[in-house]
Amino acid sequence: MLSLTFTFKHFETKTILDLFIMNAKIDLGVSKTSLAQFKERFKSLHQKREESRKINHEQVVEEDRRSKLPANFEAKRRRQEWELAELEAKKKAEERGEDFERLKALDTQADVAEKMETAKRRKNNPDTGFASYEAMSLRQYERQTNSIKPDMEGEEQFYPSANTLIQGSHYPTDKALDRLSEDVHNQMKKRDQYHRRRMFDPDAPIDFINERNRKFNHKLERYYGKYTANIKEDLERGTAI
Repeated sequence: MLSLTFTFKHFETKTILDLFIMNAKIDLGVSKTSLAQFKERFKSLHQKREESRKINHEQVVEEDRRSKLPANFEAKRRRQEWELAELEAKKKAEERGEDFERLKALDTQADVAEKMETAKRRKNNPDTGFASYEAMSLRQYERQTNSIKPDMEGEEQFYPSANTLIQGSHYPTDKALDRLSEDVHNQMKKRDQYHRRRMFDPDAPIDFINERNRKFNHKLERYYGKYTANIKEDLERGTAI
């Protein structure tokens, strides 16, 4: 049986298919019909191989493109698609004369809406509790600056220019003074709420014998209340083991 090993010149003058068919004619003596079927099958396999090679090349190129993108590209793309869908839904609701926020609230679960609102408040002005007076002052400063609505015309009038006759002659408007007074009163009111004494709750269950015992029970409830709630309920029902 002839060997199927060929030199480089054979690859230049004849295709692999022709060489394989030539050996099949010599060694196997196959008929013309079976040879045509074999040739057709080999041609089909060759087409599938080229197809697979093309698909693999496209996938490699696509994977290389994705590897060069930023790490948060997919998240940004999904966010942009969501915002686009949100704008389209809002536009359709306005065309129908409906309130988009109300329709959106009707399709949102209560627990999901509560979590979204909590996350929104935490993101806008996170309250992490008392850390230091410097942190409190910074938080108050950020809250006040975020609530400011800049008046560009007033800014231009405030700063002197080459045509200003007397520097410091600009006085704030009555509207600006009222806004300042309202902001100061709101700060005082909020400060009083922070420092108010805790009022006695007459509807709270009486489980103490004196003031010292009440404070002690309050501390126990704060740290161990969630662990002893079932035991208390069983004792009250009389079903404790």
